[in-house]
Amino acid sequence: MAVAVARATVRVADFLRDHAPLLRKLQWGIVALYAFLLIVPAAMPLPGNTASVFNNLTVVAQFAFWGIWWPFVLVSMPILGRAWCGLFCPEGMLTEWASEHGKGLAIPRWMRWGGWPFVAFALTTIYGQLVSVYQYPLAVLAVLGGSTAAAMVVGWRYGRSKRVWCKYLCPVNGVFNLLAKLSPWHFKVNEEAWRHPVIRIQAVNCAPLVPLRHMKGAGDCHMCGRCSGYRGAIALTPRSPEAEIVDVAQGDAWQTALVVFGMMGIAMGAFLWSASPWFVTIKQAAATWLIDKDIMWPLADNAPWFILTHYPEVNDAFSWLDGATILFFIAATTAVVGGALYAALWLADRLLPAVQGRSRWGGAGLHKLAQPLIPAAGIGVFLGLSATTITLLKHEGVHALWANPVRFTLLTLAVGWSLRLAWRVMGQRTPSIGRRLAAWLVFAAGMVPFCLAWVLFFVTW
Repeated sequence: MAVAVARATVRVADFLRDHAPLLRKLQWGIVALYAFLLIVPAAMPLPGNTASVFNNLTVVAQFAFWGIWWPFVLVSMPILGRAWCGLFCPEGMLTEWASEHGKGLAIPRWMRWGGWPFVAFALTTIYGQLVSVYQYPLAVLAVLGGSTAAAMVVGWRYGRSKRVWCKYLCPVNGVFNLLAKLSPWHFKVNEEAWRHPVIRIQAVNCAPLVPLRHMKGAGDCHMCGRCSGYRGAIALTPRSPEAEIVDVAQGDAWQTALVVFGMMGIAMGAFLWSASPWFVTIKQAAATWLIDKDIMWPLADNAPWFILTHYPEVNDAFSWLDGATILFFIAATTAVVGGALYAALWLADRLLPAVQGRSRWGGAGLHKLAQPLIPAAGIGVFLGLSATTITLLKHEGVHALWANPVRFTLLTLAVGWSLRLAWRVMGQRTPSIGRRLAAWLVFAAGMVPFCLAWVLFFVTW
């Protein structure tokens, strides 16, 4: 059975390699659909209360982007690896196309900075909340369209037939990189065959700039199949979904920041603020204080739509106080949830035997311990995005009594998987069951605020 599966995966990869022109046509079709849903609704009047997916293009686009595309692209990463990036993503296609016809400049040093995945994810997530990207097509055009335009500019300037934007600056590159580590497939490199190739060597263009000879995992690979069979040394191979986290991935400071403070902190605050009674309490207290002090300008709702939500025709406009409160709520959530997680990782690292590179505020051991959080972090982002899916379904009259049981099940499974991965990773550090158990309990305690916030959202908020 295992042999049959391995052979089937190789055939799939070879098919992708041998039918690249057909896949390119498919990608152009996706680009055309993406551009249509991005641009046309932004030029149309806002939908009324009776609009639905059956009679309004804007609602269709909203459901396509936020009800289907983003939640299930996220789901595809731990199942298929980054196949979306390599085979379907319109931004990836456009930035590579621009690079084919561009200036071909060398990639500048500032672009190679390792913090861009975290910074880009944080800024895009927060800005999307300020302009209500899930509700309004102009905001979608600003966020997604702006990202696409930047991808094309970067592609045109840097590299030659490469995806420089995807490698360094894409706002979701870091998230996809982390989730793809859970994929049960990867392109495995046979180092002996690489040194002594038995077939004619042909050039292969790895658009996402993966160093093929030293490729160990699936995080950076776009699963496009172009390198399948290269030098007789690379083949799509099944593996355990836990293999990369436990045996390969070491993590680094920016990956830890993205998991702990980005996906489990900033993203959670962004998803929860609109449903939280705490947000309303904070805003009301701030408004009362401002009125008492006769400071009225923060209560004005005169910001343009590309800075804060401003659609008076549908009675939806954020004041400057709304924007400030959103930022405060996201920052506070990040501090509480992310801070608890980081403190737990730090203490768990201290309870285990020291590893080379451990420093006062963390190091190699702490960053390795952060990798098991990826399943829980990923399900948190999915739950937040799928909340929009459920809201849109309810608007169409679909009953969603099943939603909370499914949510609790997914959260429980993901947290359980993270705890299992943590136990296995800690076992590599110490044979002592006592120290391992103590560190594991600390790790589990750090996840409590994260889990509690989602439970409150499901049950109370």
